[in-house]
Amino acid sequence: MYCELSLMKVKIFANKVIFVKSEVLSKTIEQFDGILKKSKALFLAKSQDYGPSWRVLRPSSLTDQLYIKAARIRSLEKKKDQKVEDDITGEYMALINYSIMAIIQEIFGFTEDHLDIAMDKLQNKYEEIVLETRTLLEAKNHDYGEAWRMMRVSSFTDLILVKLLRIKQMEANDQDNLVSEGPKSNFQDIINYAVFALIKFSEEGKFELK
Repeated sequence: MYCELSLMKVKIFANKVIFVKSEVLSKTIEQFDGILKKSKALFLAKSQDYGPSWRVLRPSSLTDQLYIKAARIRSLEKKKDQKVEDDITGEYMALINYSIMAIIQEIFGFTEDHLDIAMDKLQNKYEEIVLETRTLLEAKNHDYGEAWRMMRVSSFTDLILVKLLRIKQMEANDQDNLVSEGPKSNFQDIINYAVFALIKFSEEGKFELK
């Protein structure tokens, strides 16, 4: 009887744990959606102002832009005496959009004519990449739980820099890789690391999700 009662308690406790994990994951996805909604709005606003001029950028140029952004974040993080949270969150937003643009360039290739693809088609591809990256986030959170919530924002910055160094090496190898994943999966990881950092900032009241 005691064993049965203990097992029942374990089952009830396990159900509560599963419920809590599901609830936290749901919150993460909601936060992801909020951040990517803002990123898309920024992408569309800049496209309205400048058009898809970024379409002329070669993959290596986008990688360099991403590296500059991440290196600047790391530099700002080291300067403890400066209050630059808003500036840093803007750089993380830029990392998201530049990564999506890099994936688009990987799909379509760069061009000399930046108007070769209609803006609505680029917007649709943007949304497809966001959905695919969101699915990747859900899958990884299912496997690893919400362990990233125990990490510091500076760790996400470092991981982004590691991913970019890997991409730069792939580009140097002309993507002739023996065992590593291609650039796309690394760009998707960068997007999700940037999202994690912005979630952290939002929970500290330093970034508005809506």
